Amino acid sequence: MLKYSERSKTLKSNAKKIELYRKKGVKMDYYRKIAIIAGVLFIIYTGGDILTFLFLGPVTAPNYLVSVSENRGLVGTGALLLFIGGACASGIAISLYPVLKKFNGGLALGAVGFRISEGVLRFVAVCALLLLITLSQQFVKAGAPDSSYFQTLGILLYAGNRWVSNVGSLLAFSIGALLYYIIFYRTKLVPRWISVWGLVAAILAMVSCVLATVGLIPVMGTEQIVMNLPMLPQEMVLAAWLIVKGFNPSVIASKAPQVDS
Repeated sequence: MLKYSERSKTLKSNAKKIELYRKKGVKMDYYRKIAIIAGVLFIIYTGGDILTFLFLGPVTAPNYLVSVSENRGLVGTGALLLFIGGACASGIAISLYPVLKKFNGGLALGAVGFRISEGVLRFVAVCALLLLITLSQQFVKAGAPDSSYFQTLGILLYAGNRWVSNVGSLLAFSIGALLYYIIFYRTKLVPRWISVWGLVAAILAMVSCVLATVGLIPVMGTEQIVMNLPMLPQEMVLAAWLIVKGFNPSVIASKAPQVDS
């Protein structure tokens, strides 16, 4: 009878272990999917930003109202890419939140807030571009007068787009990125060299926004572009790592009791 009781306890213990391992396996698959989704969003976000420069050339032309009117399809495509980037910006932080909140809920929530703010500001910049397209068409229809309210409105829309897109949304992005890179660095969810690279790039982006705001460097001038360059390859490397390797499984496993509860 005693042997039967011990055998029964052993079987129950083994069954519990098997169930625990099964649940952990399911959770690991869940976090693997999160990593892949975040990685894909990073690629779409960064790739879209790079392509945007190719489509928004008419906006920076000397006679930009005529140029935008003649190339409204290109500018519209650039606006669409900015819109998609705004959606991805919010999606990145939201997709990472279930993982990051296990390690630091405050920083994770802050990252979501700032990246959503970035998305909203990008949508505002898109609206400015679309309004500029409409204004440019009306300008051409009016015979492209040398001096008129068209130029004044054009200058306001152009300046608004640059300030919102290249300072406002960029600052929100860099703060949000800084928050989740702090978590990455502390937890080793991804290799620390990627986290350090991200921290440095985010800080440089923040400083460039501050310098542009106080007038020490021009908005999206050479200096600001150079200060933001490190972030482009960094996010592509992070994206590739998340898709191929995912989060550090030992770090995820350390939070398994909290996840399974």
